[in-house]
Amino acid sequence: MKTKLKTAIPAGWIGGFAASNPAFAYPTPDLSSLPMPDNMLNIDKLQRQQAVKWPEFSWETQMGKPDSKRCYQMFAPDISRIGYTDTGKVYSIICPQQGISSPSLGTLNVEVTVTGTRGWVNEDNKELAADMGVVGKIWFSPGAKQNFIVKQLWDHFEKSYLPFPSKKSQAIVVFTSLVGDSEQPVFPLNKGESSGFPIPDFAKHEAAAWTVGNLNVQIGAIKKTGYPVVDEFNKFIMDVFNLGSGNMLQKDNILTWNVWFTQPELVDQDEWASHARKWRESIDADHGSPEGPGTIARYYDGTPFKVGLGTLKDDVESELLKVTEETIKKEEHSKLFNFLEKIEGEEKDKILAALKK
Repeated sequence: MKTKLKTAIPAGWIGGFAASNPAFAYPTPDLSSLPMPDNMLNIDKLQRQQAVKWPEFSWETQMGKPDSKRCYQMFAPDISRIGYTDTGKVYSIICPQQGISSPSLGTLNVEVTVTGTRGWVNEDNKELAADMGVVGKIWFSPGAKQNFIVKQLWDHFEKSYLPFPSKKSQAIVVFTSLVGDSEQPVFPLNKGESSGFPIPDFAKHEAAAWTVGNLNVQIGAIKKTGYPVVDEFNKFIMDVFNLGSGNMLQKDNILTWNVWFTQPELVDQDEWASHARKWRESIDADHGSPEGPGTIARYYDGTPFKVGLGTLKDDVESELLKVTEETIKKEEHSKLFNFLEKIEGEEKDKILAALKK
């Protein structure tokens, strides 16, 4: 769905669901009386939608330090959307997705997977409230096997009959939770912008957006697989990911995003299902967005994030990119050596020989 601004809002809005239970009201909407089915289970009930043209993420790159060096980055546009009925009952939310490239390992695919949702939309006052459950999933793109190190590790895992995160079904899973409550996997999508830290002008879209909502989620542990060596490998991959993203998915870090919506549109249920498949297939094939890229990660003053792993654009000083990637590569190799101490075999020997060249 390509978003269209400043066109007529389609007829058919009835409303009323937001007011159907006093507990749903602000300032603290309580949606716990609603069931929370699988996010894709009720596509046949969707009638209206609002697209998220500007998913603006923010996180601390140095968690807990006096100068946390907070980053801001817009993920791929025109991916996320909220779907609901003519009365405003929410049945599905598609979240934005992203990827990252490592100098040592190639491309990693990253997906935010919504496990369930419930809530309401009110087109009359442009408000919304929803609950969501989300996990992060990380796996190698198919092209990553062209990378020598990845190929050797992949072969080693296959020979040992161990799961390797080479496809979504074997992805590394990262749990998330309500901020401050690691036992609560459900967290709210509230109206308005996030608070508690300054938001730069380049991450605001009041002039073009229909409305805005915000989410805050705390990053949890990596899901255990039952295989100690696989768990060690998954930890290594997450360390590599966090090196490149500035600790975006570091345990206990808080990931915040403002979702700037375009005005309501009607749902084509076949298109909705196709849209979800299109993005999954795009990210299964290789890192990229079917609708176009987001922005680079930046600090509040607009300065590009200094540790980029593919987030720095060509117009950034080339020497900075070179130094950055070499620095990260050394860090990645150090973590790789630590992991290789836990395995044996010809693949390990080949990797060590290649790294010594």
